[in-house]
Parts: sequence; structure tokens; C-alpha cells
Amino acid sequence: MSAGVVSWSQRWAGRSITFRLLLAVLLMVLLALPIAGWLLAHHYRTAAVGAFDERLEATLNVVIAGVTYDSLSEQLSYERALGDPRFDHVYSGWYWQITDEANHTVTSRSLWDQRLPVLESERLTARTLLGPRGQQLRVVERDIYLGALEAPLHVSVAARDDDLREDIKAFQQVLWLGLLGLGVMLLGVLALQVRWGLAPLRRMNANLRDVEQGRAEQLDTRLPEELATLAASMNAVLARDQRLIERGRHTAGNLAHALKTPISVMRLLAKQLPGESRSAWEAELARIDSAVRHHLARASAAGEGVRFAPVALHETLSPLITGLARLAQRRHITLRQTVDSGVEVHMDSQDLQEMAGNVLDNALRWANSDVHIRLQADHKTLRLVVSDDGPGMTAQECQAAVRRGKRLDEQRSGSGLGLAIVTDLVTLYHGQMRLQRAASGGLEVVIELPVVAV
Repeated sequence: MSAGVVSWSQRWAGRSITFRLLLAVLLMVLLALPIAGWLLAHHYRTAAVGAFDERLEATLNVVIAGVTYDSLSEQLSYERALGDPRFDHVYSGWYWQITDEANHTVTSRSLWDQRLPVLESERLTARTLLGPRGQQLRVVERDIYLGALEAPLHVSVAARDDDLREDIKAFQQVLWLGLLGLGVMLLGVLALQVRWGLAPLRRMNANLRDVEQGRAEQLDTRLPEELATLAASMNAVLARDQRLIERGRHTAGNLAHALKTPISVMRLLAKQLPGESRSAWEAELARIDSAVRHHLARASAAGEGVRFAPVALHETLSPLITGLARLAQRRHITLRQTVDSGVEVHMDSQDLQEMAGNVLDNALRWANSDVHIRLQADHKTLRLVVSDDGPGMTAQECQAAVRRGKRLDEQRSGSGLGLAIVTDLVTLYHGQMRLQRAASGGLEVVIELPVVAV
């Protein structure tokens, strides 16, 4: 039960503001308009029935005023004309009836041989009942006393309520159609209001995507007062983070230069030491130099947490590949390249060159006569593949190659940090790298990075 409630609350928490506002409006319309419609329909029905009853009551008073009793013949009589021909047409739906205690009855001609049910009551009473031929009638009735009679007379006036019910039905149809149209109009107007009211948020969201993709450096603050303050605060955070990153990279570069001279001096001094001590000092200095270079290289990489403006892949790597091609030519190695033109990536140009340069440098060190670099874009993924025709590596050697400071051939020059630094950069850019045997028999390095600008 608890897990279900948490899951539901989490799903609800992820709903957009637009969805929440529109849902609130929909609930308001679905609840408020039917209640208002019911109240209006009930009020109109009550008022219409009341007006109809008042009309019948007026006719009842006219009938009461015209009834007489002949004490000699002991007969009731009614001689006054009501002025409404419907009371003279048989089963017209308009009737009056006078009844005494002995069931002597005087009726309108319209009742013919039928009689209305009697409900004895001294008070004026209105009710609905079935009359002649199943007609639904609205009846107003009461008991009265004539001076010559001890027992009361019961006087009733009835009329068909077909017109009344049709009027009520027509009003309800117009009412519900009007409320339906009002509801649709309200939903449309409020939807437009929500869309217009949330437009600054959508614009701010678009600004955030631009900043994330590197197309803008900060958010636009030309927003409503509440959002402008938020955008200004976010711009301050972005600027501070950028300053910290730049300061860290500059500090890393300065530290690298500062450490070069002391290490070089220590190496020169180590050469003056006796053989065994010199070897030990040189080994430890090499370890220090390797560790410092590794951590400084990683610190100077931008990588995670920063979104860069798109840089052209071919233009960024062209100088690097051209320079390495000259080096390969001096070593009698053919450097082939396959680079997708027009591709842009969200990377720091220095990181991109560092990554490609280290992989190519490693391939040139081990290749016999051929190195091939391929750079291809697939949707959002950049695929960098560098293969050579050197001796290659076993599976265990491929795993060891990316370890910091691990050397596979102590006879070759280099610190052994190239592939380890590349591994760090690949991790910082949320990519993947794998080493495998190339078709030519040498090593193939495959790097996939989700950095392609789309």
C-alpha cells in the first residue's frame, strides 16, 4: 500500500504545470457548472409550477365565488361563466368540480361523466394526479363553508400541465446547451490563459536548453518579475561555476609548468649519485612525474559539468592529424583518415585534441606501416576508431593498457599515460572505450561519445 501511494505521488509530482492547471480548470467546470445548472433548473421549475398554481388558484377563487346552495331542493348549483371555453369542451384538460359531504357534485361540462379524486383539506393544496383518459393534471383544491351548510364543500380546479412540462423541458435543454457551450468556452479561454501565462516559463526552458547545448552562455532575464529574479540567480551560479572551472584549469597549467623545473633539477642531481642510489632516485622521480602528469591532465580536462558550444570536428582535428601525418611519414608509416565532414560536437577543443592525439600517438608508436583513424557520427554519438598493424594486444594487455602508468614495453619511449588519460576523458564525457584486435592484426581503439550536436 505504501509503495503504491509513493509511486502515485511520484508520478503526480512529475506532471507539468500546464497539466495541473488544465486539470484544475476541468474539475471546476465539471463540478461547478452541473451544480449551477441543477440549481437554475430547480429554481425555474419551482417558479414555473408556482406561477401555474397561482393561475389555477385565481380560477379556483372565481369558482368559489359562483357556487350556491338551494336549501329547498337541497342542490348545489353554479351559474357563473368562467369566460374560458376550455371548461366547456369535453375532456379538454381544464376542469372544475364542487363536491359536498353527500357526494353531490357540480362539475364543469369538460369533465362530462368523469370525476376528480377528492382530497379533503381546509388549506389550499396543489398536487399532480391522473385525470380523464390518463391526462396528467395539476390540481388546486380546498374546502370551503357556505352559510346554509354545516358540512364543508370541496372545490377543485385542474388543468393539464403538458404546456408547463414542455416549457420546463425546453428551458432545461436551452440551459444545458448553454452551460455546455459556456464550459467549452471557459475551457478554451482558460487554456489560452494558461498557455499565455506559462509562455515565459517555456521561453526560460528554451533558454536553458540553449545554455545546455552551448548555444548561449546565460539565461535571458527579460522575463516577468518573479522569473527574472530566478534567471538572474541562475546566471550568477553559471558564471561562478564557469569562473571556478577556468580557474582550476589555469591553476593546473601553472602547476604543471612550476613542477617541470624542480623535477628536472632533481634528475640532474640524481645523475651525480652512486649507481644504486641513482637508479632508485630516478625510478621514484619517474613515478612522481607520471603521477603529476596524469592528475594535471585530468584536472585540465573540462569534461563533465560543462556544456560547450558546438565545434567543427574536421576543423578542430585537422591541424593535429596533419602534424602527426608528417611524423608518420618520417617513420615510414601511412596515416589514413576517414572523417565525416560537417559534424559538430559538444566538446572542449582541447579535450578533443588530447583524446585523439593520445590514441594516434599510441598507434604510431606501435604500428609497422599503417594507421587508420575513422571519425563517424551516428545520431548523437561520435565514434572514434583508430587501428594499426602493429603487434596488437591480448585481452589481459588491453585491460592493463588503460591503467595509470602501466608500461607494456619498457623499451619504447613514453610515460604510459596516454591511454589512461584518454580513459579519464571518455569517462568524463559519459562515453565508452574498448580495445580490441584490428583486422590488420594490430590494436584497434574504439571510442563512443554522446556529444554530437543535432
